[in-house]
Amino acid sequence: MERVKLTDSLEMSRLVYGLWRVADDADTSPAHVEAKLQACLDQGITTFDQADIYGGYTAEGVMGAALRANPALRDRMEIVTKCDIVIDAGRHAGARVKHYDTSRAHIEGSVDASLSEMGIEHIDLLLIHRPDPLMDHHETGAALDGLVASGKVGAVGVSNFRPWDWELLQSGMSNRLVTNQIEISLSEISPFTNGDLAFHQRHGHALMAWSPLGGGALMGGKAGAAGAVLDRVAGEQGVDRAAVAVAFLLRHPATILPVLGTNNLARIRAISDAMKVELDRQTWFQLYEAALGGEVA
Repeated sequence: MERVKLTDSLEMSRLVYGLWRVADDADTSPAHVEAKLQACLDQGITTFDQADIYGGYTAEGVMGAALRANPALRDRMEIVTKCDIVIDAGRHAGARVKHYDTSRAHIEGSVDASLSEMGIEHIDLLLIHRPDPLMDHHETGAALDGLVASGKVGAVGVSNFRPWDWELLQSGMSNRLVTNQIEISLSEISPFTNGDLAFHQRHGHALMAWSPLGGGALMGGKAGAAGAVLDRVAGEQGVDRAAVAVAFLLRHPATILPVLGTNNLARIRAISDAMKVELDRQTWFQLYEAALGGEVA
């Protein structure tokens, strides 16, 4: 599995396993969750993506139970988690409205809760989950720098930030932001032309891509014209649609790390098939034009 170096002390696997649905599985036992983690590790997928809000603030605990049952797993993985979304659930039950909170107190409290839920001593990468219209970038930046200095967090990034959001937060920090996790797929191609990819590619930032399969839409009849091209390429290369859809992102010269989440063990074991797919320029554009709904101008 290809490795991507984000800092001198943090490398991540090119493919990332997302645990946003882990608490929704019918079987959340430590043994079953461990089987999913192990299936990833067997392929060289060592990076695992979490967020405090996943599963209504329960997903980190589900993963933590597996790590407590087999502590040796922790040393073989990089754990990513996120904070700043507040909803009326779990430890934030009673919140009157869904909102974002990038205050120092909330960020520090969220990190402590995540460490406790997962039963770990440090988070390899912490992301601010959504841009906060009320963010005081000096306060937020100082809180993030403090967490790195404390050793609770190894590195910091963001999620769903536009370039100007990134630059605002970065201006209030001494540590550098190392990644932005945004939605990119054949179902969401706007980052290719709206400046998001260009900004991060220019500055050499690795990107994480959430929902690289369009929330599952690319796997069914809703894929439209893209589905026909995906099926043709998949047939030619002996993989499934998912592998080709992910390879479409891997082919881009910006370093994109797709985050894939499924509770199906067979599908987990096939995640790395995306690394086998070869897309030449014309095949990539066939997929791109199918997503556009017509040829490029």
